[in-house]
Amino acid sequence: MTDVLIAGIGQTQVGEHWDVSIRELALYAIESAVKDAGGLRPQALYVGNMLAPALSRQSHLATLIADFAGLTGIEAYTVEAAGASGGAAFRAGYLAVLSGAVEVALVVGVEKITDQVGGSVEGAMSTTTDADYEAEHGLTTTAQAALLMQRYLYEFKPPREAFGGFPITAHANGKGNANAMFRSTVKPESYARAGMVAAPLNMFDVAPNADGAAAVILTRPGLLTERLEHSPVRISGSSVVTDTLALHDRPDPLDFRAVRASVEQACRQAGIMPSDVDFFELYDAYSIYAAMTLEAAGFAPRGEGWKVAENGGISLTGSLPLTTFGGLKARGNPGGATGVYQIVESTLQLRGQAGANQVPDAKRALVQCLGGPASTVVTHVLEGVER
Repeated sequence: MTDVLIAGIGQTQVGEHWDVSIRELALYAIESAVKDAGGLRPQALYVGNMLAPALSRQSHLATLIADFAGLTGIEAYTVEAAGASGGAAFRAGYLAVLSGAVEVALVVGVEKITDQVGGSVEGAMSTTTDADYEAEHGLTTTAQAALLMQRYLYEFKPPREAFGGFPITAHANGKGNANAMFRSTVKPESYARAGMVAAPLNMFDVAPNADGAAAVILTRPGLLTERLEHSPVRISGSSVVTDTLALHDRPDPLDFRAVRASVEQACRQAGIMPSDVDFFELYDAYSIYAAMTLEAAGFAPRGEGWKVAENGGISLTGSLPLTTFGGLKARGNPGGATGVYQIVESTLQLRGQAGANQVPDAKRALVQCLGGPASTVVTHVLEGVER
């Protein structure tokens, strides 16, 4: 087996891009990634997207983007796995290069949430749940997370304000991220008095939906160009695991068992334990997801994931830095692009190019995105490489 390397990265700001089309967003990220990779030309394109058919009225998205980017003729297709779409597209590109079938792969995550507003967005988001048994009865993704948190509070009885550590830290990190949607800090008292979105989730427990695009160029060591101005990053572990789509089909809805299995598989491939990573880019679409992910991944006992966020434990200099560029909560949640943003941000950390957001001596990252309440889990282990 050969190493698969991240040779180039690119990203756009996350926010409300009313005046930019989905193809233009993707192109901006692609151009940055190709330049960063020293001009490597991809032979295949894998696009992570979640809602373009519903919100942008655009299927056949990968071919559209290849055409618009001047890459007509290459292999191109779209990967959809709800919120894990970007991570799944990245895995597709990784496997293509690892197999030898593709020498240079381009992975793009892109989403245009603001092509529609209000109930249309909620309806589109609900298509990621079980259509017959959840969405049909009016269950939204946020209401689903609220039910999980309500059960968690009942069963484990943590202090309600304890969950504030996740968004407070995310916003502190988002302040230093020029591409983040929100770049202001949140104080504990602001979290405590925030209005409810879906009780018990308040405004700061829910990541904002947004537009954005991020891109990555993957290749093998012997194909790096002399124009590359930075050290590459190696993918040492990769895993996708699924669980039931509907929460009511699980024996224990508070156990993100697919997170556990995916982390174990990715870390086994990398030859490490989860505790060996220097930071964890987890999927904090909701604060409850962060706590449950930490428990399933082995960083906290059951019912105590919220304790990891206490006393600066998840800050940039803490024992387990999380959401180092603001996560979904402060950077914003660009749907199917989220998983690729996480890879781009982790790559900056491992290159030592994270600026004010740099995790000290970062050499190894655990990166994970979720489709639904861990119905699909994509996990990668990334490691810095010296040239």
